Amino acid sequence: MTIRAAFIGLGVMGYPMAGHLARAGLDVNVWNRSRAKAETWAAEYSGTACSSIADAVNNADIVLTCVGADKDLEAVYQGDEGIIANAPEGAILVDHTTASAGIAEQLAALAAGRQQGFIDAPVSGGQQGAENGQLTIMCGGDPKVFERARPVLEHYARALNLMGPAGSGQKTKMVNQIAIAGLVQGLSEALHFAEQAELDVRKVVDVISKGAAQSWQMENRSGTMIDGKFDYGFAVDWMRKDLGICLEEARKVNASLPVTALVDQFYADVQSIGGNRWDTSSLIQRLRKFR
Repeated sequence: MTIRAAFIGLGVMGYPMAGHLARAGLDVNVWNRSRAKAETWAAEYSGTACSSIADAVNNADIVLTCVGADKDLEAVYQGDEGIIANAPEGAILVDHTTASAGIAEQLAALAAGRQQGFIDAPVSGGQQGAENGQLTIMCGGDPKVFERARPVLEHYARALNLMGPAGSGQKTKMVNQIAIAGLVQGLSEALHFAEQAELDVRKVVDVISKGAAQSWQMENRSGTMIDGKFDYGFAVDWMRKDLGICLEEARKVNASLPVTALVDQFYADVQSIGGNRWDTSSLIQRLRKFR
């Protein structure tokens, strides 16, 4: 029997993720705040663009969402026209938004009241990972619900893991963003030092990338950082949203994040020089600007 899926939110991540499901043979309904985007997707993938969330989810076996933040999740999941009120009992609800652990726990409880399963499933891998079907997905929720969702999520996953109960996926994504923030700042400082020391920066990267300094960021972003090109993925505005979530959760769990707090302010400096939509590797531009 063909799986009936609904995908809510067709941004730079959701658009290709929903496309992988359609290509895999699922019957996919989509809804997007901009209807034109949904219609473009439906024409490309032979899915169905729906005029409302209720229409998109009312016969779905699985509903997947990828929107902006907590407030957007409240808007699409709650209320008389939202997902929880209109998806069938027994449906699985999977949220790929990077959001707070609190909203994941809240939506899981509301879904359970309607006999629906809920998985918080933020992703890492950026737009390229979404387009290539090579995302890392970190999940929180009931193990039985996760196993039911797994075959669908595997259509665009490189790695897929259940990390614990509801909210655990979001907390794991926070760990990911905390690690990235420090790595990108360190790489920015290293490249900036090499530039100021009048070294051949590309030659330096070629040497140190063979040793303990190697990282995904170095392999994939050092060249574009050297060139001053910052249109390769996750935007500074989005990173600041994520780091705000990390810092808020850190206060709740009594964790100390001094480097993360500092890098968050460095990204504010990048915003102040017009880098809101630059990718996160643009931290180096702050060093060049303010040295």
